Amino acid sequence: MGEAAADAGARAGGLSPTGSREPEACLAAEAAQLLPFLAPGARADLQAAATLHVLALTGSEQGRTLLAGQATLLRALVELAAAPAPAAARDAARALVNLAADPGLHEPLLATESGLPARLLGLALDPQWPWAEEAAAMLANLTREPTPCAALMAVLAAEPGDPGLERLVHALCTPGYNARAPLHYLGPVLSNLSQRPAARAFLLNPDRCVVQRLLPLTQYPDSSVRRGGVVGTLRNCCFEHHHHQWLLGPEVDILPFLLLPLAGPEDFTEEEMEWLPIDLQYLPRDKQREPDADIRKMLIEAIMLLTATAPGRQQVRDQGTYLILRELHSWEPERDVQVACEKLIQVLIGDEPELGKENLLEVLVPEDVEQQLQQLDSQEQEQCERKQQEQKLVPEPQAEGLHPPEVPAARH
Repeated sequence: MGEAAADAGARAGGLSPTGSREPEACLAAEAAQLLPFLAPGARADLQAAATLHVLALTGSEQGRTLLAGQATLLRALVELAAAPAPAAARDAARALVNLAADPGLHEPLLATESGLPARLLGLALDPQWPWAEEAAAMLANLTREPTPCAALMAVLAAEPGDPGLERLVHALCTPGYNARAPLHYLGPVLSNLSQRPAARAFLLNPDRCVVQRLLPLTQYPDSSVRRGGVVGTLRNCCFEHHHHQWLLGPEVDILPFLLLPLAGPEDFTEEEMEWLPIDLQYLPRDKQREPDADIRKMLIEAIMLLTATAPGRQQVRDQGTYLILRELHSWEPERDVQVACEKLIQVLIGDEPELGKENLLEVLVPEDVEQQLQQLDSQEQEQCERKQQEQKLVPEPQAEGLHPPEVPAARH
């Protein structure tokens, strides 16, 4: 939830949004004037209008920068986001989501309250809280940076009874956990947390069956945010090569769940079909691939990590992965995803590394070679971006006698 309701100021009765062309001093003075209306005892209608105006300010970089320097106002927003007043709480929460989307504003936000991550977690996991999705979105934005991520991990670890991560996973995997909030943004929160070793240790604990609960969400139809968060979590878990045998084995059987979103409705020969896992055989004619290119790339990266060891490579080969990747590569419209696919195919069809270098995650690459590889990656990325830009510059052919529909102007 990057920037919510950028045009919200147009709806704020009695308070017109400040344009980005006005001097910063006027914006600062206006923010100071808003503060009394954001106080807990303010009249409800004025409080709602003032909060909506602050939300409009967060729709521009200038407005966010201004608000970052208003510590008292930020504290008032945090209090309102947890207040029972519906309109004010909703818009305060959305304003905080927008502010948290800017990494440069994390420090002033966290300074508003020492226990902010814990408070947001409590709101996000409260099954009765109507703005739990906004609390989860703010956590997702904050935990992209190491310091807030570590702070949330500490909060989760300190919870009594069941580990806090268990509660988070339970909320993410339970349909209807909160009837008024879908909680899709718990997916990115979990993905961010899984960058930390302690979180991966919890997720990969065979006794907890966490990974098995997450796997069906790789095909979750209603939200790319939730799917992307879960796939990112699984990819991060695949960095732990000591768990690859367990992940690829019958207890988890992760590979079909990573391959199925990449598969289309292709017809394979009977011989090829027998090579595939049962879940990938005889897919329906209307089978669609994962529509989000970033998620497709993460799925490929997760499979690539599973090929780090010789046994892992063999298991991935034996389950017909090449067939799925072959068809994906011929279909894939995004060049950077094609490149990731090509690299994985090369690992699967290439020769095995020499003795002593079977684990690709543990091979020490000489510094000069690493620099060359990084340079090649940068060149590939530049080529992909250049091609995408060229495609944007080429106008679509217009059918004779038809006129393109009008595109509404973007509002900020």
